[in-house]
Amino acid sequence: MRMNRSERLLLIIGLLLASVVMGGCSAIKLGYNNLNEIVYWWLDGYIDLADDQTPRVRDEIAKLHAWHRRVELPKVADMLQAMEQMAPSDISPEQACAFVPMARDRLDALATRAEAPAAWLASAVTPQQLAHLERKYERNNAAFRREWGDLGEQEMNEKRASQLLERAETIYGRLDDLQRDMLRRQLGKTAFDAKRVLGERQRRQRDILGTLRRVSSDGANPAETGRTLKALLDRSLVPADPVFRAYQDKLVEEACRAFSAMHNSTSAEQRQAAVRRLRAYQRDLRDLSAQH
Repeated sequence: MRMNRSERLLLIIGLLLASVVMGGCSAIKLGYNNLNEIVYWWLDGYIDLADDQTPRVRDEIAKLHAWHRRVELPKVADMLQAMEQMAPSDISPEQACAFVPMARDRLDALATRAEAPAAWLASAVTPQQLAHLERKYERNNAAFRREWGDLGEQEMNEKRASQLLERAETIYGRLDDLQRDMLRRQLGKTAFDAKRVLGERQRRQRDILGTLRRVSSDGANPAETGRTLKALLDRSLVPADPVFRAYQDKLVEEACRAFSAMHNSTSAEQRQAAVRRLRAYQRDLRDLSAQH
């Protein structure tokens, strides 16, 4: 049930990933209120920000965070409310998949808002920072190989099932043995291919590095650079290779089927636990939004 989370576009995706981490109700508020620092250090880890870049980077992160808090958090809460309203009943794979374009809409809105600061930062990146980014990608890829590369099919399915179980039990509470076995059977039919995923990650990394090298050296105006970066993000979300696009779509469909089957196996008590948790998430997000 793994959605593709390959590196997208530095600042834009850093903000998105940091803002949706939900380890628990208190963790949402703690994490979101510290988002400026989290994103700054995440970004610094990728490109080793220079002293003269830091003040503007921090300022742009703060402005983007304030906009996200005011404008986007209520929309994320609305999406969670729609999930809450569906939770007491069975959910079809099609209903589960209906939330995918909603999430992509939120990503598009964030990308549009971040286009100008991302264009400035991309234009200011130095060759040394690009070399740092390339080394970071190499370390990430090595970690991915260690985590997934040597696993047999049964081990891989068990690992993915464990990840999904952990996420599901955050929402539903403890799943019983029959539900766990059902989930393992669902994932046993998966088309997930770690080597293919790694190959696509590396292609995107080359695309990011090549794009950043061009925009940092050709002196393009900010508007043109912004359009170039938006096109890069679009290529990351919708791969040009039709074969990989079909593979990605198949994984999303599998995820929707697995989620539907898992949800439909839950008891009334487990569904009420999901309702309570989703409602608590909404409350926290709306409280956070009101703090602007």
